[in-house]
Amino acid sequence: MSHPLPLDGLSAIVTGAGRGLGRAEALELARLGAAVVVNDYGQPGRDGSGEASAAPAEEVAEEIRAAGGRAFAHLGDVSDHAQARALVELAVSTYGKLDILVNNAGILRDRMVFSMTEDEWDSVIRVHLKGHFNTTHFAASHWRTRSKESGGPVYGRIVNTSSEAFLAGSAGQPNYAAAKGGIVGLTTSTALALAKYGVTANAICPRARTRMTEDVFAGFEEPADGRLDPLAPEHVSPLVGYLASPSAARVNGQLLVVHGGMVAVVERPRVAVKFDSSKETFSFDELDELISPYYQDRPANQTFAAAEVLGLKRG
Repeated sequence: MSHPLPLDGLSAIVTGAGRGLGRAEALELARLGAAVVVNDYGQPGRDGSGEASAAPAEEVAEEIRAAGGRAFAHLGDVSDHAQARALVELAVSTYGKLDILVNNAGILRDRMVFSMTEDEWDSVIRVHLKGHFNTTHFAASHWRTRSKESGGPVYGRIVNTSSEAFLAGSAGQPNYAAAKGGIVGLTTSTALALAKYGVTANAICPRARTRMTEDVFAGFEEPADGRLDPLAPEHVSPLVGYLASPSAARVNGQLLVVHGGMVAVVERPRVAVKFDSSKETFSFDELDELISPYYQDRPANQTFAAAEVLGLKRG
């Protein structure tokens, strides 16, 4: 007797699903039984340049259907509020409801902070952070309405995509690192706001070889013996499938690093040391006496403890 698949009867949206991580995630959700709306804007440049094309999303949707799954392609820019609404409405009208939202769409426009233009900053923040907000807003509204109509919690899962660039720093990506840090804040806020409706929201920091990271991992060659590449997106997609499933009902507001057969749960920042003034308030001299010695023997470029423990690099 065959057992039902974990995501049977559920519907999902995966943004940026025409290539790379999004494609692997859409295929995994479909393999686990979900009906998928494959969203992608289809521009050829990883910086968001070039003409939009339905082809990448259509190809992934066809791949899912050829394997016996259900999928529908959507050409749309999630950084546009109206197009994000149309995406959620398409999932609801096609499958009757939306259960899972995986936000993955993004672009890169790398530059050192002293060289970055306003447009390079705005465009990356818009696609990553605003794009995550737009789809989350309309999905959350859908779940809240359903919960009020049913008088109880409904099924809802959000999986957002952050990055180790936020955790460990990335000198040439101030826009990207800021957007990915903002996504973590959006995720934890959303998790608190939607928990009473039965919805969870979590974020992942994936490390994978994709069009977005081709220069980052240029020195790490793929295995020549046929083994799965440690940086393959297929190492990331199982975690997304798990977080989208009923089994992850108690996982909410979490940040997880994932790559190469490893998943690490990242704790929220903790106080490393505390200084108290001996008077009503601090003077400059007292702060200098207390704080300067603490940093005297520490690396000048030290980042979050989580990044040190995991040995994280840019990704």
